[in-house]
Amino acid sequence: MQSNPGDADGHILHNLMLFGETLRRLGLDFGSGNMLDLVRAVESGAIPIGRRQDFRHAARCLLVHRKQDLPRFDDAFQIFWRRPAHGISTRDLRSMGEERRYRNPQVAPPAAADLDAETGDPLGLTPEDQAGVDLSQTYSAREVLREKDFADYTPGEIAQARTMMAELSWDLGQRRTRRTRLAQAGGGLNLDWRQTFRRNLQYGGELLELSYRQPRDKTRPLVLLCDVSGSMERYTRLLLHFIHTIAGDLGRVEAFLFATRLTRITRYLNYRSIDQAVNEVSRAVPDWAGGTRIGEAIKTFNYNWARRTLGSGPVVLIISDGWDRGEPELLSREMARLRRSCHRLIWLNPLLGSPRYQPLTQGIQAALPHIDDFLPVHNLNSLEALARHLNRLPPRKLAGPARRQFPPPAPAESPESPAAPTRRREEMNPALGPTFRHPLWGQIPP
Repeated sequence: MQSNPGDADGHILHNLMLFGETLRRLGLDFGSGNMLDLVRAVESGAIPIGRRQDFRHAARCLLVHRKQDLPRFDDAFQIFWRRPAHGISTRDLRSMGEERRYRNPQVAPPAAADLDAETGDPLGLTPEDQAGVDLSQTYSAREVLREKDFADYTPGEIAQARTMMAELSWDLGQRRTRRTRLAQAGGGLNLDWRQTFRRNLQYGGELLELSYRQPRDKTRPLVLLCDVSGSMERYTRLLLHFIHTIAGDLGRVEAFLFATRLTRITRYLNYRSIDQAVNEVSRAVPDWAGGTRIGEAIKTFNYNWARRTLGSGPVVLIISDGWDRGEPELLSREMARLRRSCHRLIWLNPLLGSPRYQPLTQGIQAALPHIDDFLPVHNLNSLEALARHLNRLPPRKLAGPARRQFPPPAPAESPESPAAPTRRREEMNPALGPTFRHPLWGQIPP
């Protein structure tokens, strides 16, 4: 095994955690509670760690729940808990699961005569005859990491994912402001009289050269509303990395976290160290990993922060799985208000990456009619798709939500019923009605 139980500083707990991580990479489905039961059984002595077969059968009973996973468990146990040659391991345990997905590991006992005296590497052997596991790379580790779910990332993979996030290009486009600037070569729409008179002073005041002005464009801002409730805990840290990365690229970003209340974290995004930013954010958010009240959080944003952050027509990203304990009517009403105030409303759901996901919760059902784009955010490929989608946003605001629920079909009219009027009063658009009102309109005359 990887460590001797008789050692004064035996690393049994550390090896058990590595063993569980390797099994998850192989595709075994077990929870953290099963792993804790195995650790408690080993620490209490209920499972004799010194007896290999007893420990193997006990671990298999606790960690294997499907018949098709038994061969994978046996292969992993044989490779992981073997006795290493010369007191060192010849196996990169962190890459075992990924390699198992593409090829079967080949294990052979090391021969002392075939090892180099200085380096311990095999001499004169073909790759098929080398000791240990064949580590020939027949796949791209970056491609595997792109498709892996954020919830299954290890700390080392999180650091690598941060580097890959920094390679993405974010561009929300330009928005036209009310300010103007001098147009180049008369390409503007409005004549600049002041500049025209100044340029034509050399001609004695004759208007021979005309100057124009055109609207000034600015980068469109971004507003992020991220759910940090208990149901989103598996994705929270990676999503905070994502928020920190996109804030560093775009600059004009407002970020908020919510569970049962809303907390603004924009100032913490200025930290250059993402670890320091995450630690400060975790201290500043009082309801971290708590319940979820999306409607109340969005209402707080609409009433307290909308005028400060939505005045420039930003793109709003809501990151949540839609599990809500609040009132669906409140969520629908506040989502409609938020949709009217922003340029584009996009909902990112980490559960949408599963092919079996269906938007059946009350929170999602209430929010869907007011969402422009409903997209997944569960791995790096989904983030790349989001970046491409944001880079292609239209410059003008849509007339209505791009994703809306279709109304139920109208019942067929019976031939006996009178013909319905072509335009009923309650269906008229108030914006198309007359705007003039008499001063005594609606008042009872004396």
